[in-house]
Amino acid sequence: MGDKRSSHKFCIPANDSRQGLFLPVLLLLLWQMVSSSGAVNPLLFPSPVSIFKTGAELIADGELPAHLQVSILRVGEGFMIAAALALLLGTAMGLAARIFSLLNLTLQLLRPIPPIAWIPLAILWFGIEESSKVFIIALGSFFPILTNVLSGVRQTETKYVELARVLQIPQKKFIMKVLLQGAVPYVVTGLRTGLGYGWMCVVAAELSAGMQGIGYMLIDARATLQTDKVIVGMLAIGIIGKLMDSFLLVLEGKLLKGKEFFTGNDR
Repeated sequence: MGDKRSSHKFCIPANDSRQGLFLPVLLLLLWQMVSSSGAVNPLLFPSPVSIFKTGAELIADGELPAHLQVSILRVGEGFMIAAALALLLGTAMGLAARIFSLLNLTLQLLRPIPPIAWIPLAILWFGIEESSKVFIIALGSFFPILTNVLSGVRQTETKYVELARVLQIPQKKFIMKVLLQGAVPYVVTGLRTGLGYGWMCVVAAELSAGMQGIGYMLIDARATLQTDKVIVGMLAIGIIGKLMDSFLLVLEGKLLKGKEFFTGNDR
């Protein structure tokens, strides 16, 4: 008989619970203690209190929300484009061996190229405005999603495929009810990974060109040696990224409602 504590209905992981706050709070306290002792240069390693004050000022004067708004829109656009293309291509490649053979080599050759290496070409092709940044974000998000969608479709058991053929289930219904339903955990994992890559890419793209966005704010603060402002920008990316990731987890929970998954041993 299995240990009931080892499996649960789908829920937000334990690291999102109050227990997960223990380590960040401990690190902040240690950080503040080290800063207050005068053992580190506050210009290079500002205290949490100083960073909190700077963050409050940046929010009050509207600078941080303005830069975040621009970056969130860019990530949203690039991520949605990547997700749509990856879902379409991943499903097609998983369903049809000919499409897989036709595209796989090309995609595998392009996949290892870091998105940042595309920035010079993106600027030449699309200029320094929005299009080049959205292109870099979409490129960075695309391959993690595609790989997971393809893996999800390919993990479908052959007996279900054969049964669908015998019962002559319409192709659209087979894709929606069998393939994609079984691939949901892989798809959500791909979306979460792709979203993380999207945030890494938006910072890289905004560092290279432009006057707006959280990446621009970081490079501008570094140039003027405002370390606390740099850290505020980094923390803002982490918080927004975490909120978006939590939304995907909630979505996964709704799609997989009623199913049970192993969530780790309590002991």
